[in-house]
Amino acid sequence: MENEITVRQLAELEKDSCLLIDMRDSYSFEYGHIAGAVNVEQNELESETLPDIIKASVDKKLVIYCRVGVISRETALRLREKGYDALSLSGGYAEWLREKLENREITERVEESIRKKFKQTLWSKFAKAVLTYKLVLPGDRIAVCISGGKDSMLMAKLFQEMKRHDKFPFELVFLVMDPGYSPENRMVIEKNAASMSIPITVFETDIFQSVYNVGKNACYLCARMRRGHLYNRAKELGCNKIALGHHFDDVIETTLMSMLYGGQVRTMMPKLHSDNFEGMEIIRPMYLIREDEIKHWRDYNDLHFIQCACRFTDTCTTCSPDRPVSKRQEIKQLIADLKKVNEQVEMNIFRSVENVDLNAVIKFKYNKQVHTFLDFYDDM
Repeated sequence: MENEITVRQLAELEKDSCLLIDMRDSYSFEYGHIAGAVNVEQNELESETLPDIIKASVDKKLVIYCRVGVISRETALRLREKGYDALSLSGGYAEWLREKLENREITERVEESIRKKFKQTLWSKFAKAVLTYKLVLPGDRIAVCISGGKDSMLMAKLFQEMKRHDKFPFELVFLVMDPGYSPENRMVIEKNAASMSIPITVFETDIFQSVYNVGKNACYLCARMRRGHLYNRAKELGCNKIALGHHFDDVIETTLMSMLYGGQVRTMMPKLHSDNFEGMEIIRPMYLIREDEIKHWRDYNDLHFIQCACRFTDTCTTCSPDRPVSKRQEIKQLIADLKKVNEQVEMNIFRSVENVDLNAVIKFKYNKQVHTFLDFYDDM
């Protein structure tokens, strides 16, 4: 198509002759992007006063990409009207990712990195959480739930490493639920699993379609439905536990979100009994692993995963600067700001829910019963 360039044509360009521009939001860019790209968001590219990096590249070919190459086509056309040699990457980031994952086999390198380079930051933290919180016991059959992102894929590889140590008998099922993924996202999950020798079991649901017109509570309903489907399928497969890829950062963010938005002191627990599925447990073996170390592992192995496969953010509309910032993103930014003043702030938040002094708490719940400090005041 006119004003477009293919992924293979892009690879043939001299690097100094072009400027590769990722017009997605900064969060998507940080999660994963084409090597050498600069992040210039849509609102900057459409403003009357273009960023300096664009102005300085008037003699270069501008190659612009978004998620799937729809909005970038329109943006490239507008820049051409302003005199720039601008082209849109056909198929966008999704097509580049598809080509990169084609016929890839990286199992040995990924596994060696876990055993050696990331032994202390990933493998040891994983093993410590399993041991400390008694997450895996002899005879367990665990459904390792894979969403397709960096966290769950790493969790699968860590479980495989644990299985190789063969300390006691347990079984694994690598479970992928397809709630209505786009073909590109389904492809990325399957190719990543194949390239890293993760034998996934995929089952399909219509969750995205069911919640598409629900409104502002769609994300909450989607999460609840996903959890229910995972429990059901795991139980059908004879599993007694489902493993989720939540990490250390998720734990402290959840703690702050509960305080600031929920008005309660509540954290994400390393394991939970299911209220609705008797005999089933949720476990979180990545509980002590920092997200930055997961990103380090991802980038060291040149891995690329899906960011968010949700129907609401699965199209090129993710490029929109009007997309609302989630509460979790607000908390992430708050923690980043606090860390500039106190580097220990993350660990202090984590330790705060390990060191609760009930003598200094006004009111608390235990087994759904409410107690106040007055109940024990005269005994203090």
